[in-house]
Amino acid sequence: MILSQRSLAAFIAILSWTAIGAQFLISCSNSSIAISELVVRFFSYFTILTNLMVAICCTSIVLFPKNKIGLFFAKPTIITAVTLYILIVGLIYNLILRFLWQPAGIARIVDEMLHSLIPILVLIYWWSMIDQRIIHWRSIFSWLLYPFVYLLYTLWHGALSGFYPYPFVDVSELGMNRVLTNSVVITVVFLLIGLLLIRINRRIAKKR
Repeated sequence: MILSQRSLAAFIAILSWTAIGAQFLISCSNSSIAISELVVRFFSYFTILTNLMVAICCTSIVLFPKNKIGLFFAKPTIITAVTLYILIVGLIYNLILRFLWQPAGIARIVDEMLHSLIPILVLIYWWSMIDQRIIHWRSIFSWLLYPFVYLLYTLWHGALSGFYPYPFVDVSELGMNRVLTNSVVITVVFLLIGLLLIRINRRIAKKR
């Protein structure tokens, strides 16, 4: 790994950990619910979980480049999957959710870090990491496991607590049929972007 790639990975890791920590403190300061419930709700957001995944991935690559964990996260299939997830975070937020609230001050900065800056930087890092190892098309199916499990958890936890982290999965407001329809649409977006990333990888890898 060249120095610029490692430096970028380190920068992304620092940004991710900082943004997650700052967002947790902001959530604590704006909430009156019990800390245990706050923690559960905080980690019920796909944004937080995915940025945490980015942080762990980049930290492992930087600190343990020769160990199993670092080599695991540096695999083309893994780094591409992480890139796919964080791109979905950025796309859904900026196309659908951005207009639902207007954060100010430090909350605005953290919001942009989680939903815009980090996704862009991860995409740049992913592009720089493309090598001669070609990703197989079937990888897309394993990449869908994370969002599928997340959806199941969200519906289960929402049914028990009444808390849904995003309006498009709020069964109490939309009904199960509408939520499932929304989920299918998002799954299609996952598939299309994932296939696009694989196509880019295969095309560039063959040239290198």
